[in-house]
Amino acid sequence: MRRRDVIIHLGGAAAAWSLAARAQERPRIPKIGIIIPRSALAAIDNVTAFEDGLRQHGYIEGQSIAIVWHYADGNYDLLAAVVDEMLSAGATLLVVGGTTPAAIVNRATSVTPIVFVGVTDPIGAGVAQSLARPGGNATGLATAHEEAYARKSVELLKEALPWASHIALLYNVANPFNVNFLREAERVAPSLRVRIDPFEARTAQELDNAISAISGKRPHAVIVATDPFLAGRVKEIVTATTQHRLPAMFGFREYPLAGGLMSYGANLPDMYRRAAMHVDRILKGAKPADLPIELPTKFETVINLKTAKALGIEMPPSLLVRADEVIE
Repeated sequence: MRRRDVIIHLGGAAAAWSLAARAQERPRIPKIGIIIPRSALAAIDNVTAFEDGLRQHGYIEGQSIAIVWHYADGNYDLLAAVVDEMLSAGATLLVVGGTTPAAIVNRATSVTPIVFVGVTDPIGAGVAQSLARPGGNATGLATAHEEAYARKSVELLKEALPWASHIALLYNVANPFNVNFLREAERVAPSLRVRIDPFEARTAQELDNAISAISGKRPHAVIVATDPFLAGRVKEIVTATTQHRLPAMFGFREYPLAGGLMSYGANLPDMYRRAAMHVDRILKGAKPADLPIELPTKFETVINLKTAKALGIEMPPSLLVRADEVIE
């Protein structure tokens, strides 16, 4: 079993790092605790990209750096305790993905350096004072505001389906940025002549209920907000939308790769790869307070043409030409 596939629980960090230290003869290597908001399976591309980034900067897990991974799978109740365990075990630096997890980790320590990935509005989330000079112990990579994602998602879906006037929106009501996503989608909807019908899902049972309710309402299409809990259930959501013949727009490319219709969003693996650079700079003496927060350099539109054909949808050539990836 690969080290990254081990999910730590309370009491696990010290043991894992102790084993890593005994496995090599240089005990004074940096110790990094990494909190991934999704499941190990759902996050594999992001984790692989981060590991590649570390190798590019000369870090080899178990040799020049010790790492303990924690996969939250969208459940954040134990994160504060997990952070405490990592800090007690001597973490040199913490890496955390996602807005809510980053806020929890940032509240847990004001001393240990933090590198965050994929945080929406770091200032609003309370993890930085400004993008140019974060000012505290945290820096990293931010995504665009949820409002921008929502607006673009509705616009692209409407372009793909000009006849669509009723769009269901699946979101996690416990995620405040999903709530902002919903508000912006509802705000822009009238100008595009569509109606947004929201459906909440923050647990597996609520997701089942939401899917059943959506199929009963028979909307013309579905938008799934970007959320770790929902992203961890890619296969389930894609299967449901396909079975009910619902064209769906997502925020991660994993969805169209799994058979969903299309997605728009930041390239998360690229962001995780770049996060390794922040880790390297901090380990070499840079202060998070002085390292500017980066914004995405890659936004991508991915379209699954096979799914479009199966749904009887003829995608506009103008949209296909602009897409970053078309799955045929």
